[in-house]
Amino acid sequence: MGRKAKFDDVGTVKQIKGPGRKAKKQKPPKMLPGLPKVEGENDLKKLSHRQKQRAARRIKKKEEIKLIRKEKKKGVKKEDNIPNINEKSDSKNIDTKNIKSEIIKQFSDSNNSWLKSKNSNSVIPERDDDIESYDSNSVIDDEQSEENGLESFDEDISDDDYLAGTLDDVDSSNESGIEDTIPKKKLSTKKRKAEDESDDELLPIEKAAKKLKAAKKKEEAKDNEEMKMQINVASQDVFVFPADDKIDEHIPIPEVEQRIKDILLVLSNFNKFREENRSRQDYTALLLKDLCTYFSYNTFLMEKIMHLFPLEDLMSFLEASETPRPVTIRTNSLKTRRRDLAQALINRGVNLDPIGNWSKVGLVVYNSTVPIGATPEYLAGHYMLQAASSMLPVMALAPQENEHILDMCAAPGGKASHIAAIMKNTGVLIANDVNKNRAKAIVGNFHRMGIANSVISTYDGRHIPQIFKNFDRVLLDAPCTGTGVISKDSGVKMSKDETDLQRCFTLQRELLLAAIDSLNYKSPTGGYLVYSTCSVLAEENECVIDYALKKRDVKLVDTGLTFGTEGFTNLRQHRFHPTMKLTRRYYPHTHNMDGFFVAKLKKFSNVIPKNEESENEEKVDTNDNNDNDINDEVQNTKTVTFKKRPKHGRGKNRTEKK
Repeated sequence: MGRKAKFDDVGTVKQIKGPGRKAKKQKPPKMLPGLPKVEGENDLKKLSHRQKQRAARRIKKKEEIKLIRKEKKKGVKKEDNIPNINEKSDSKNIDTKNIKSEIIKQFSDSNNSWLKSKNSNSVIPERDDDIESYDSNSVIDDEQSEENGLESFDEDISDDDYLAGTLDDVDSSNESGIEDTIPKKKLSTKKRKAEDESDDELLPIEKAAKKLKAAKKKEEAKDNEEMKMQINVASQDVFVFPADDKIDEHIPIPEVEQRIKDILLVLSNFNKFREENRSRQDYTALLLKDLCTYFSYNTFLMEKIMHLFPLEDLMSFLEASETPRPVTIRTNSLKTRRRDLAQALINRGVNLDPIGNWSKVGLVVYNSTVPIGATPEYLAGHYMLQAASSMLPVMALAPQENEHILDMCAAPGGKASHIAAIMKNTGVLIANDVNKNRAKAIVGNFHRMGIANSVISTYDGRHIPQIFKNFDRVLLDAPCTGTGVISKDSGVKMSKDETDLQRCFTLQRELLLAAIDSLNYKSPTGGYLVYSTCSVLAEENECVIDYALKKRDVKLVDTGLTFGTEGFTNLRQHRFHPTMKLTRRYYPHTHNMDGFFVAKLKKFSNVIPKNEESENEEKVDTNDNNDNDINDEVQNTKTVTFKKRPKHGRGKNRTEKK
């Protein structure tokens, strides 16, 4: 550091002569009596106890080094004439040059590994000033331990002597002199030497990486052991079937869950895990009971679902039905674009994304700081709260501009407004619903979204052909049991029974036949009908479509949807038409949307085909009547014959024969 500058009144720097404060030479220290004095020092200063010890130690070390040099010149071994450190010495000035090289020569090659400590600081001082702090005891102890052998070193140290450490100590320990506290395993002397040499050559980062790899291997070994234990437990004792008296006993829900998993495991490999005296039916009956208890279903509905899904998908469907589906909205293309709507909602604190590649108007809302059903954009009719599965039937219908389209069950207007948006407010849209109270929702949504090409009616859908006919396209979202939307209405699990199911698919058949009759098969652009339900039961989907294929001149066509599961062509005792694979099914656990069914039909004529069964019944009836007539003629002598009536006149020509 330089001296502080001083300025005069003019501003020029004053030149100060003489040395600065820090440039002054420090006075030599005062030594003890009997120690070498510095010239010009008469008075002695009292030293502390620690200073006295250090001064004595420096003198002893200098004498020791001097003796080692002399003995080496004479050819005497170091081990024979090593001076005692505790002896007093009166030597004064000792030459300390080249001490480092002299000390190194006294060690053999076998002792090179002990020249470096754990913290990689060399035992040999590199500066002459540091020679005074060098402790020769460490050199003597190392050579003695080398002669006596190091095997006792391993035996004396116990596991408790190793200190646990962290990786934070690795980087700084080698430079600050802190010993490594990472635990090490007890190894043999040769292996330990090799490891110490290799570790000393590595950088701190490499050492840390090496230890991380070792810890990772230990964790993997533990995981493998746990997996083996689980496999062994599963293979040894999977499930013990309860006694007949204890089957009906109430057990806690966690035990029910565990028993469900055990039964599914047994049924997955029945020949291996089953008990000898138990049949598959016993296990399925117990599984049915436990599933009804765990998920709160009635026996009828749970049995239908078990018949519908394989065992590996059964639990996935039931668990997915308990969690709600993501909130989705549909952009009203009559008023805005999806990009503009998304930007406006994001500015209001809504986190959303496009619903997928299959839709150009759908958005998924993850979370929102404002209510989605009360934003200015919603009140202005820029979007509609609509489930993702409800967009699929309209996409399959593919309405065209300037067409006559019928939505037979339109309330609350989500699908009908989607149709009107695709038609761009052209043509005619009949939005019908039998419930007048629900029809009010259609009116409100249509006014809000700016739909002007619609007519709202409240007729019974089964009577539509007597009122409206010759539609280009018809959409029938039939009422159903709602087994695909259990996450929205959990009351379905206990309220639906066999009577409700029978009532639903009977109504669905009648509505489907009425919708087909209202179609115009001569339409140049249409003649199509889309049938959809929010149910996963085959009785409401494939059975209804198969019934329509037999009763009307229609055929199944491709829905045009790019994803979805194919419909059933056979299910247990049911055998459906081979073209049923053109229909599409959607499940909560597979497609992350409500359970849905979509089928697309095309009408070819108004002819009502006759089934072979009905024709056979009519033939049987006519044969029976003929036999009765013959018997009457045999019994009675009089027969009456009727001639055809004339086209004009009311006269009767009748002859009697006796």
